[in-house]
Amino acid sequence: MKGVGPVRNGTTIWLCEKWSGEACDFARRKLDRQGITALPGMRLERLSLIPIKHAISSAALRALVGPPEECAEIVGNLLLNEGIQRLEDLTMIATVTSNQVAGNPWSNANAFLGVGDSATGEAATQTELQAATNRFYKAMNATYPSRSSQTVSFQSDYTGTEANFAWAEWSVAAGATTASGAGFTQGTTNLQRKVASLGTKSSGTWTLTAQVTFS
Repeated sequence: MKGVGPVRNGTTIWLCEKWSGEACDFARRKLDRQGITALPGMRLERLSLIPIKHAISSAALRALVGPPEECAEIVGNLLLNEGIQRLEDLTMIATVTSNQVAGNPWSNANAFLGVGDSATGEAATQTELQAATNRFYKAMNATYPSRSSQTVSFQSDYTGTEANFAWAEWSVAAGATTASGAGFTQGTTNLQRKVASLGTKSSGTWTLTAQVTFS
């Protein structure tokens, strides 16, 4: 059609890195021999320590064990209407005299990666993961989200007993509610949703990374 410029697209590479329960136990033994019983929390604004008996972070596993035993890569995503609207809101400056709303950004304090067990297809009108009960939103690891050129990366660790179910869907959310252990079960504003099988988590630490590129 004349007068219509090139379409700009957002693509996502999703990485799921998996360390087994045995790998986590190996890391715990090494930390225990060093007299370390707790590791720093993953969020930037939190200085609390997390006992290693409860969680082993991907950073500790990389240092003590090495690369993940398995890594799955999935390409693709569907931007959701509510996520697009939030992105548009963030391009505006809220003022007292206007009706423009800035909204909460996908910052380290506000961003979450959610996983669930529903294989229901993606639809732009969706506002949540589609799993009835097996869904879990986890806060960002320290230093995430981050941007390199036109790619924004989000990353969360799911440790120990967290999100132990089939991973069939996942999303990036700005905000989460309804606390469940170290995570949440409701995503506030979901940027996108992807459906594909990543396997079934039963223990260990799985790390999900979303690399979103706009071009």
